[in-house]
Amino acid sequence: MPADPICKKTVGPDSQYSTEYDGKTYYFCCPLCKSKFDEMKKGTIRLKRSLKDHERISFGKLRKEIIKPGICTLCGACAATCDSISIEGNQPKLVDKCTACGVCYNQCPRTITTEEGLIGKIRHAYSSRTLIKDLKGQDGAVVTSMLAYALEEGLIDCAVVTTKSEEEPWKPVPTVATTYDELIQSAGSIYSHSMTMEGMMDAIKQGMRSIAFVGTACNIDAVTKMQKSPYGFLHLFMRANILKMGLFCMDTFYYEGIKEFVESKNMELNDIEAMKIRKGQFEFQTHEEVKVFSLEEFDQYRSSSCKFCTDLTAENADISFGGVGTPNGWTTVLARSGMGYEIFNEAVDSGYIESRVLEKQEMEKVLNLSMMKKVQMYGLNKRK
Repeated sequence: MPADPICKKTVGPDSQYSTEYDGKTYYFCCPLCKSKFDEMKKGTIRLKRSLKDHERISFGKLRKEIIKPGICTLCGACAATCDSISIEGNQPKLVDKCTACGVCYNQCPRTITTEEGLIGKIRHAYSSRTLIKDLKGQDGAVVTSMLAYALEEGLIDCAVVTTKSEEEPWKPVPTVATTYDELIQSAGSIYSHSMTMEGMMDAIKQGMRSIAFVGTACNIDAVTKMQKSPYGFLHLFMRANILKMGLFCMDTFYYEGIKEFVESKNMELNDIEAMKIRKGQFEFQTHEEVKVFSLEEFDQYRSSSCKFCTDLTAENADISFGGVGTPNGWTTVLARSGMGYEIFNEAVDSGYIESRVLEKQEMEKVLNLSMMKKVQMYGLNKRK
């Protein structure tokens, strides 16, 4: 005999209270139980409708990422919100047809599905590129353009950036830039760790009080802790205002490893004009050609700390920049704090930068890559 899904009382198929939902008939003992059920299912229908324009997510994704690795908490959220799932043998199982509506995946407490959970809090997202003539940099050269505006307007005393060593090509060297020419020397990405904290402390020692700091998530996190921790160093310097400009970063590589790889391919670091990671490939541009290699070839050279990092977009920055999502020659910009938002838009209004709102499908690419970096946390530290 069927059971009332609300009060669990046994009811017969001859009950005068019934509802059709998803091709199945439900029977109730009274009109109140039927009303409660109908209201709940209306909510489920609204949720499915709101998810239909997003990525199709089947129960298989939940099984692969959460259930099989043993991450499931057995809270029952998936089974409670989908009649096709039940808890059997201490784990969720699919017992009926899956429509890939994504409801189960989005209710699970172990999945990361919200925009804020993936990329942190933001005010606005943009696609931007420089309007400074002849300026060449990574993607849209927006970081250099924004720094140029802030320097020339007197909003900052200096910028802590990374340049290439003159003695060892492509080895990162932190520097305190106070002129446009010095900023130009730092344009472009270097895919090795830079000791930018040394540059920031040098700037403070030199008496700089308004500092733009450019770095990846790990560097930005260091500044943030030094600012906010009761044992942090920077809260002692109350006159040092720091604009944190974060760079998207999936991985960095040991300098010696990149050098070894380049030389193994009969190339010289001196001949490389630009490096770029795009769509799972590492590109090396020389004066004559662009050589492309799979990122898998660089696994042995990846910095060990990157295996523990889950922050693609430098979530603690005032404003973040990256080449993910936007077309070639453009930069994705995530304005986070009021200060980051205002200075960026002032640079746009002053003609240093061209900008438009980041489109939905462009943001999806950022979120998808962020997801890839977030979920690796489940495979890193397991309590023994």
